[in-house]
Amino acid sequence: MKGITSLGHVAINVIDLEKSLDYYVNKLGFPEMLRLKRDDGETWLVYLRITDDQYLEIFPGAENDRAPASWHTNGMTHMCWTIEDLDGTVARMKAAGIQLLSEPSQGLDGNRQAWLEDPDGNRIELMEMHPDCLQYQAIKRLRAEGV
Repeated sequence: MKGITSLGHVAINVIDLEKSLDYYVNKLGFPEMLRLKRDDGETWLVYLRITDDQYLEIFPGAENDRAPASWHTNGMTHMCWTIEDLDGTVARMKAAGIQLLSEPSQGLDGNRQAWLEDPDGNRIELMEMHPDCLQYQAIKRLRAEGV
């Protein structure tokens, strides 16, 4: 739709805020930007910086033990982060103690990918875009069509 310029943020609910912040800030390296507090002083949400224009919102107080395990449940199934150097990123993650769900592999779209999950079971795809991947081919086609 015209007027939408990018994805601004992804918001996740977590059980243990400190455990999640340790994972995202200390292990993955996303700096904490700010916290919004409720009237009683409790943290309502924490903003983490992915880029200057994209953020991760973390809401404490999740009601379930983990994110839905099935790819077929309603709601978001995963978030995907674009990676310039998948092998280097995976090596840094392993050195930080992050366990992968899958080692780097070639996806059906022509991109390389690896998978992990956060302490609450939220699935994360790491994707290194190939210059001739299906997404870039589709963008080229859409631009040629004037879309």
